[in-house]
Amino acid sequence: MTVLAYKVIPGDATIRGRRGAGWLAIVCLLAACAASGGVAAQPQNPKGEAGEKTTPAYAIYTTQDGDTLYDIAARYLTGPADWVLLGHFNHVPAPRRMPAGIVLHLPASRLRQDWDATRVLATSGPVEREFRTGFNLPLHTGEMLIEGDRVLTGRNGFATLHLPDGSHVVVSQESELSIEKLRHITLTGATSWIFGLRHGEVEGRVTHATRRSDLFQIHSPSVIAGVRGTHFSVGYDVAAQTTKVAVFEGAVGIDPLTPRGRSVPPVPGMPLDAAAQLVTANFGNVTRADDAIGSPVNLLPAPSLVRPARLQEGQSVTFDVEPDEHAVGYHLLISHDARQLEMVRDLRVSSAHAVFDDLPDDTYFVRIASIDGNGLDGLPSVYAFERRQFGLAVSAVNCAATGTYKFRWFVSRRDVSTRFRFILAASADLRDPLVDRTDLMGSELRIGNPPTGIYCWTAVADRFENDRFYSKCSPLRSLTQAGHR
Repeated sequence: MTVLAYKVIPGDATIRGRRGAGWLAIVCLLAACAASGGVAAQPQNPKGEAGEKTTPAYAIYTTQDGDTLYDIAARYLTGPADWVLLGHFNHVPAPRRMPAGIVLHLPASRLRQDWDATRVLATSGPVEREFRTGFNLPLHTGEMLIEGDRVLTGRNGFATLHLPDGSHVVVSQESELSIEKLRHITLTGATSWIFGLRHGEVEGRVTHATRRSDLFQIHSPSVIAGVRGTHFSVGYDVAAQTTKVAVFEGAVGIDPLTPRGRSVPPVPGMPLDAAAQLVTANFGNVTRADDAIGSPVNLLPAPSLVRPARLQEGQSVTFDVEPDEHAVGYHLLISHDARQLEMVRDLRVSSAHAVFDDLPDDTYFVRIASIDGNGLDGLPSVYAFERRQFGLAVSAVNCAATGTYKFRWFVSRRDVSTRFRFILAASADLRDPLVDRTDLMGSELRIGNPPTGIYCWTAVADRFENDRFYSKCSPLRSLTQAGHR
């Protein structure tokens, strides 16, 4: 039974005039009805008689001076016409003006919901927005998405969504994420944000809920993941019909689908530990469609990089991971920021060596995780690195006609001012050089033939870019000067 309690604000116990006296009589009458059992009370079992999850039957509103049932219904219910239902629900006979301090119960099923929107914080690579009409357009940073929209990513395509409470959802490459519900209740501000993952992977950083009734869920074809104050990832493999959940911070409540494929989501206000399976930080979960929820699995520890601070100056960006005997592979993500909100590359490898091609010069962050036998990503480690292509090629030509050697050098980028140094010596350690020319601006140097013997030489390129000094030394080369006959 639902006990409807009406009260007058303290300090205003005396209600003046006929209108006040009438309201006081109504309050007394309702109190008598409640005491005699004439008013339906709220069920004491939060899961209902059959054990199903249910929401509270009403929300509470305290009247302000001059409120009418008509006004309250227009502001907080589905429309002004709901004043009749509101009056019946509270045993109020007419939509007349009410004094301040009256506690009204508003039916939860009729509460007005306003739409929210999520802003696209970042995109990279091929990303599209599919409208509810089925029309597709490229998705760009700064656009606003609403309920009914879908985000589609291609190879090396990524999108990051920024929600009104500061939460973020990162859509990984080759994924499809639909915005199933993005609303809040006008009266309470409680949010209901539900996303559907059709395939691929998403990663969420969800802020702590400020209300028990706030709802944040990721639905896949096999599970429902409910989260609050959590850093987690959800992936769905269409071929294997498997959902994988990894929790890095906080906890994720996982519930199954019915045999008919319809979801049975936890309702707002239900604690996470009421879920079929609670997965806490440092654990994961693997569940197949139409199967029981998988048991929690320990995530593999964060791996380490070999030589993490080295400058990535080659044609390709390469990483070597300290091998983990329990890992079947490694997952590497490259982004512009340490939190991986601005993703640019995603690569899974079966060995401890990873290669990325076509990565422009910039400062990046790489996140590495070991992959276990279940296909779950382990705990991540993040490293900053600099990508600065600084190729240096050299050559030497014996110009017999002029009795000279011509040494040449070429750098991969000519848009940055570069100075060169040339060293020629009779030993590999380059001590006591015969030639040591510095501050060269050109791309070649001619010297007369040295005495008969074997010599070693190298070229060094120096440049100053983005307030940093870079130096590149060519591999040590040798030349043999034969004697004259």
